[in-house]
Amino acid sequence: MSEMEPEFEAISAVTVFTADMAAAVAFYRKLGFEMHYGGADATFTSFHVGSGYLNLMAGRPPEALWGRTIIHVSDVDAMYRRAVHAGLQPEAEPADAFWGERYFHIQDPDGNELSFARPLTG
Repeated sequence: MSEMEPEFEAISAVTVFTADMAAAVAFYRKLGFEMHYGGADATFTSFHVGSGYLNLMAGRPPEALWGRTIIHVSDVDAMYRRAVHAGLQPEAEPADAFWGERYFHIQDPDGNELSFARPLTG
């Protein structure tokens, strides 16, 4: 009898670098993220995202890197309104994408891109 291949279940955590922990913590808190550990003066901060975590690490990566973290939310438009109301600047208003999600993008103070999305139904 052979062993079954493991299946991916979910992303547990995403970690990104920040040059300014205080600015990054303020940004994520404005978006409504709940802090699990760390804070403005910490070298490592972790926020709850559903059953996973978004982590911030103080410092700069060895090379310029780019990435996007996609976070499914219950209401993309409400998340967009929250960001705008908090004085943040999403790249564009929410839109329905050909790949079957409603989404918008926003960059944190270090240029890390967040995509808030929800699968389209029907």
